[in-house]
Amino acid sequence: MKRIVVFFLALTVLSAAVLTIGCQKAEKGFKMDVFWYTFGDTYLTSVRNSLEEQLVSLPNIKFTMHDSENSQTVQTQKIETAITQGTSLLVVNIVTTGSAEASQNIVDLARNANLPIIFFNREVSNDVINSYDKACFIGTDADEAGYMQGQAIAEFLLKPENWDGDKSKYDLNGNSQISYIMFRGEHGNAEAFGRTKYSVLKANELLAPRGLQLTPSLANQTSAQYENDGISNYFLYGNWSSAEATNLMATALAAHSLTNGAIEMIIANNDDQALGAIESLNERGFNTGRDDALGYIPVFGVDATVVAVEAIRAGKMTGTVLQDAVGMATTILALAQNVANGEDVFANTSGYNIDPGVQKIRVPYAIVN
Repeated sequence: MKRIVVFFLALTVLSAAVLTIGCQKAEKGFKMDVFWYTFGDTYLTSVRNSLEEQLVSLPNIKFTMHDSENSQTVQTQKIETAITQGTSLLVVNIVTTGSAEASQNIVDLARNANLPIIFFNREVSNDVINSYDKACFIGTDADEAGYMQGQAIAEFLLKPENWDGDKSKYDLNGNSQISYIMFRGEHGNAEAFGRTKYSVLKANELLAPRGLQLTPSLANQTSAQYENDGISNYFLYGNWSSAEATNLMATALAAHSLTNGAIEMIIANNDDQALGAIESLNERGFNTGRDDALGYIPVFGVDATVVAVEAIRAGKMTGTVLQDAVGMATTILALAQNVANGEDVFANTSGYNIDPGVQKIRVPYAIVN
């Protein structure tokens, strides 16, 4: 797959009188309530910061940010309260993914109040979105990040300084296989599935002509809940968490060597897990970014968070895939402005990447090395 160059969406802010929506009284103005699955996610913090920065220039939109504390019960209760107190627009980063029950329940709440609703970042099924004409979703192509991460891995391994024509510098035991640990995100999450599977598939597609392939390290745990394809069932379950990845990596290093080919690469579904793994590598003297480092294990993540980019520049991390936080925030606000201006929530979207047959916008990724 060819590298996709990310573009930032340039949006014109339209000025118009704010119209009342649903049960919102005219004297209260337009109010947007944004519900985050947690305030503790690094990437989503970047989206939230961008939203707040851009909202400074949109005085017609009043807003409240809600932390759902990684609890669907808390999130649903807060949405019910916002509707009761009077809101114009619900913007929801759903807690529970992989099941339509929670998101359908929230759509039903919005429909009963005649409120538009924007889901974002965490995938909601097409059936749920199509069940209400004022519902939409803003996210990414769940598989695209995996493909791009795999492309970045292959390009790194085949760089002239890393490939001598017959063997990779990082094939430590010379068996033409790169043994990797996969740090997986949340079970049931479409992004976690796509990044876990397609990163390895894409890398191996590009590496095969050189006689090289990625294979799961014995340091991975195995699971029976995914397809037995030699990839999807091999991972350490970090659940997006840096702290969890640090602990899992430390446990893996207690039983497996960094010098004999047992662990030759780290692949993570997000940057937080990649950085957590690097913390444990640093404790072993690896990936310190210093000349006296004992060694270097390639580490790849997804999100291109500020701390991850800094780690790449410092020589501690190898690569990541940009999940465009500014683009996500800008797109959310473009749809919010539609509603504030009295238009349909999904109006003026012809220039976006839209899924056929459903009101879903996809913000593109890009490789960062």
